Amino acid sequence: MSCVNIIEKERNVVINPLKTCQPFGAMFAVTGINKGFPIVHGSQGCSAFVRYGFARHFREPSEIAVTSLHEDAAVFGGRKNLVAGIENLALRFKPDIIGVITTCSSEIIGDDVYGFTETARENIKKKMGEDSHEIEVIPISTPSFVETHYKGYDTAIKSIVNHLARKDEPNEKVNIIPGIVNPGDIRELKHLMNMMKLEGIFLTDISDPFDAPLRPSKVTKPFYPKGGVSVDEIKDSANSLGTVSICKYAGSGALSLEKEHKVPAAVDSPPVGLQNTDKFIRNLKKFTGNEIPNEILDERGILVDSMADNAARYLFGRKVIIYGDPDITTGIARFVGELGMEPTMVCTGVKSPSFAQDMEKIAKETGSEIDVMVGQDLRAVEVYLKENPVDLMIGNSDGRLISLDQGIPLIRVGFPVYDRVGYQRQPIVGYRGGLYLMDLITNTILEKYYEPTHWKLQQ
Repeated sequence: MSCVNIIEKERNVVINPLKTCQPFGAMFAVTGINKGFPIVHGSQGCSAFVRYGFARHFREPSEIAVTSLHEDAAVFGGRKNLVAGIENLALRFKPDIIGVITTCSSEIIGDDVYGFTETARENIKKKMGEDSHEIEVIPISTPSFVETHYKGYDTAIKSIVNHLARKDEPNEKVNIIPGIVNPGDIRELKHLMNMMKLEGIFLTDISDPFDAPLRPSKVTKPFYPKGGVSVDEIKDSANSLGTVSICKYAGSGALSLEKEHKVPAAVDSPPVGLQNTDKFIRNLKKFTGNEIPNEILDERGILVDSMADNAARYLFGRKVIIYGDPDITTGIARFVGELGMEPTMVCTGVKSPSFAQDMEKIAKETGSEIDVMVGQDLRAVEVYLKENPVDLMIGNSDGRLISLDQGIPLIRVGFPVYDRVGYQRQPIVGYRGGLYLMDLITNTILEKYYEPTHWKLQQ
């Protein structure tokens, strides 16, 4: 028997949120473009907060420009700031693409960002001459007072694709929209595609920009980090065999490519665990016709073998709560169900009408009774735990104090993870990512509930 219980929010105030604003997601997307530069049309804090969040999680610096709107802009508008900011970026740093990202302040005062951007383009042409045509300037509307970072990411990917994608000769590639994931996850996706002898266009690719090597050099350090998807690759995305979006709640870019350029789309949950990774591999095969090699089947077999070794012995029946972004939480909920655990409660700060439906499917598959919180916060998680004790928490570092207070071990996944190091390099997607996540869960359970020295020292 399975059941999903929707727990409605009973207050208006948000305490310890599980979401952030739209510009965050847009900045994340633009940073994954080679020689891409986000400029935020808003106050200094709108970029400083995001830069701090990126640095705390990825342990890497990120360059994000800002137009620094002040009180006078509320009266006279921010045209001067934005036009001058775009021109300065173009002349000084010569990026391939500038993503112009709006905020609550610039949206509220009614700045014509599209018109201002066009003015900046004309000024750049006059000042740079022939070099100016290589710089793409794309406005991205992300008002902070509505929706969340997921909507901002979705809007940015759609805006970039709509602006750049051009129909040409078929390229035999597959587009991948990875969502808000870690460098280790994208590298694991590339590993799976390499084994299937596929070349992918990642829209976008933060693996190197947010995990760049530090190499001694006699020359001046380049301003832009290595890696990221190129503008030419994004243009070529209109000619791919298909688009696989593993960001189910932000798949507009994939659907836009399907509508405008007839590139078939598959929008599904991220390949976390056995079933979801199987779907990802099947989608690649469907679009390309490439056979699944023995190397992938071996990786799958190792995961299945490890699940058989550990799940029934240590994990069966253990109760888990999961919180975080909707894609990650649905993927992990299905995986812990595959491990024989009970996803007792799943909470996301993003409001999505399909989230509860996805949880219903998972409840039927696992035979579990799942309490679901949509558009809620970590305070709701804390209150729930006081009345419904569980064996394990899975989510980001923002739940660490709840874990400490309740004495429940926390598996850190998603964004942000700032009180541990190296998590951004470890994948949780794919068969190898599933193996890593299962080992992490199992060892945490062993330490908490099976290791005698641990609980004796706590007494």
